[in-house]
Amino acid sequence: MTSGTRSREIHCSGCGQDALVRAEPVYEGFRKVGEVYCCTTCGKQYASESETPFLSKIGHPQVFTEADRPAAPSIFSDDERQRSCGWCRHMVVNPFGQRCGVKNRFTEATDLCEHFEKKAERI
Repeated sequence: MTSGTRSREIHCSGCGQDALVRAEPVYEGFRKVGEVYCCTTCGKQYASESETPFLSKIGHPQVFTEADRPAAPSIFSDDERQRSCGWCRHMVVNPFGQRCGVKNRFTEATDLCEHFEKKAERI
């Protein structure tokens, strides 16, 4: 069954009720060869998805539009964002810690420093 495109409800021709359907695999030996659809009320089996009397298709409700989507938050302005130690050419990163090459102290990538010099762009 292609979940998301059909509901799991059927109008069963066996018991005449609206009921849920479940897909059960069909095996030949240890190999899956298909699926049958069974009414959960009476147990009537339908050989394929096209023969199963589904009630309706499920559509994704369109409650929100693109206009309702929130704007991406901007915490730093562009000139402020690239003045942190993570963008500085003096930042030395190794597996044991991050250091400032000027002050020779441990730093974090988000720290700000008066010795900031922008890294050269990598191509």
